[in-house]
Amino acid sequence: MTGSIAKDFDDDLVFKALASPARRRMLDALKESTHTTGSLCNLLPELDRTTVLQHLRVLESAELVTGRKVGRERHLSLAPLPIKRIHDRWISGYMRAAVDLLDRLNTE
Repeated sequence: MTGSIAKDFDDDLVFKALASPARRRMLDALKESTHTTGSLCNLLPELDRTTVLQHLRVLESAELVTGRKVGRERHLSLAPLPIKRIHDRWISGYMRAAVDLLDRLNTE
């Protein structure tokens, strides 16, 4: 894939991952601290372990979560760079435009 197409594909994976409320809850928990797979399952009691693992695979394919084995446990951490990339590409420009608009309204 060329650079632009690869970047769009990566962004698509991040947007897909962020589309699920369960995955956003997982990311919120990981933002606070690292978790094991089991502790994430405990945070989402309405989901069975298989469903939590499926959600984790989506988050990992979007590179939003990293994991490392410690004995029999897998410790998961948030990887914030894909979200920063989305912010830099899609949100910051709109934010600047909104601030400029508010500034113009205040000076009129």
